[in-house]
Amino acid sequence: MNDATKDVAADDGSACAQAQNDLDAMLAAAGAPAAVPGQRCGVIAIVGKPNVGKSTLLNALVGQKISITSRKAQTTRHRITGIRTREQTQFIFVDTPGFQTRHATALNKSLNKTVMGAIGDVDLILFVVEAGSFTLADAKVLSLFKPGIPTLLVANKLDMVHRRAEIAPWLKSMQERHPFAEFVPMSAKNKGDIERLFGICAKYLPEQAWWYAEDELTDRSEKFLASETVREKLFRFTGDELPYTSTVVIDKFEEEASKQHKRLVKIAATIVVERDNHKMMVIGDKGERLKRIGTEARQELEKLMDAKVFLELWVKVRSGWADDEARVRSFGYE
Repeated sequence: MNDATKDVAADDGSACAQAQNDLDAMLAAAGAPAAVPGQRCGVIAIVGKPNVGKSTLLNALVGQKISITSRKAQTTRHRITGIRTREQTQFIFVDTPGFQTRHATALNKSLNKTVMGAIGDVDLILFVVEAGSFTLADAKVLSLFKPGIPTLLVANKLDMVHRRAEIAPWLKSMQERHPFAEFVPMSAKNKGDIERLFGICAKYLPEQAWWYAEDELTDRSEKFLASETVREKLFRFTGDELPYTSTVVIDKFEEEASKQHKRLVKIAATIVVERDNHKMMVIGDKGERLKRIGTEARQELEKLMDAKVFLELWVKVRSGWADDEARVRSFGYE
């Protein structure tokens, strides 16, 4: 290499070094996380058929309620991210809607699309089933999994199994269905089981910088949590009387200055149902049921947001909305 070539190479090296420094500075300015030795971070999808306890599990893992629960199947309708940082590991959990196989409405197609999107690019899948049970609906969900992504079989509701001796042969039959990385018989309501699940999940997550701040719990906005909280109370107070296609739309979410309260939030929401008799069902005798839904939702939101909340609820009929793709999208579904 002659002197001229050496000079050019040196200039190129300096230019590359300067470009790298500039890039590092840009990333730092943008708030990109810096790699810390020993840190782990990864995405974990919680997947299963409707009503197997996925949202209860997510809330237990995050340590706070961020996903609504009810006995009504298909309560969760969105991809909800819960974040938990413990020691050197940040767990990013994704709760998904239960995969629907019974009705091909626009709403259900949207929910299934959400499930498919969630399991496509994750580091680990928690396949949640009821301990000792495996149905055609479970099999349909299992058939969606792509090879190469480690999957844990989470046998939930173990506390409901009366004869534990039957679990061993059932686990053996499950291993024949799919090459699960590990079996985790547990109850989402048992703190010891949740601790054990953290330890199991951590080793499957890659070593990389955390994606979120240490104290963040979800990527969802307070406005979203408000709509979900109202929807949960709606289902809890109407039970099986009201079809699951009913939904909630936030019309106003404003924070105002207040001398009396640290935070003051005013929310106006519309409960959308498909028939006039559903509307009367939600309102109840002399408006008592709607008032109860609003009171319980407001009280829970005040705790969740650490604020004084004023909540105003309306009920409107939108016939056939769940089978109208444009309206499904307009109500916030993907």
